[in-house]
Amino acid sequence: MTLEDLVRLRRARDAMDRDYAEPLDVQALARVALMSPGHFSRSFRAAFGETPYSYLMTRRIERAKALLRRGDLTVTEVCFAVGCTSLGSFSSRFTELVGETPSAYRARAHDEGAAIPACVAKIYTRPIRNADSKRTSRP
Repeated sequence: MTLEDLVRLRRARDAMDRDYAEPLDVQALARVALMSPGHFSRSFRAAFGETPYSYLMTRRIERAKALLRRGDLTVTEVCFAVGCTSLGSFSSRFTELVGETPSAYRARAHDEGAAIPACVAKIYTRPIRNADSKRTSRP
């Protein structure tokens, strides 16, 4: 993989970070990276260790956790606010990554993290994929 490929892949990853709530698919992201969809998917996985879809859903769930902690939106409203179009798929993925349903997460008290700066809290509240759940500590 060339340095130019990595720059293009980072551009697509930045688009996912910024536009997570927009309807993004592999074809659109591949256009951002100036690559074919197949080459983009393979290169993204090689560079970042996960598929573009997995990365995007992790960003969406990360944002959903923040919205659910606020408590002023329903689970359905949060689902659509983060760019998901299916409540069932959103709930399944949220439960898979977080370990509890969105409703249970929303209902639980989140006061313990109130005094932690947002930049630090983001690291510790980032959803962990099942394959990574065996890690015993965070960076």
